[in-house]
Amino acid sequence: MPESLTLTDHQAIQDWASARNGSPAMVSTSAEFDEVPVLRIVFEPEVYPDVDQPLDAGGLEVVEWDEWFRVFDEQQLVMLVEKEQPGRLDAYYQILKA
Repeated sequence: MPESLTLTDHQAIQDWASARNGSPAMVSTSAEFDEVPVLRIVFEPEVYPDVDQPLDAGGLEVVEWDEWFRVFDEQQLVMLVEKEQPGRLDAYYQILKA
């Protein structure tokens, strides 16, 4: 089983996502405004799955890092990723409560 790393540093998370062409996104879980969105990292071409489909289709919205990290910090979350191995760039991640 691959070794995992726990990321909390904003720059480390951005660097990890950037190395994999990832973008910050949120998924609405409810029509209620007080519900906390689910954080995701979306990867090309998932960010633009269909030219005719808007980015927020299905509740998925690509957002700015500042907004993503605001929710990340407010919810006291951590990001679990696999430790990088030479010659392999894995895009597996989990966002968990600290």
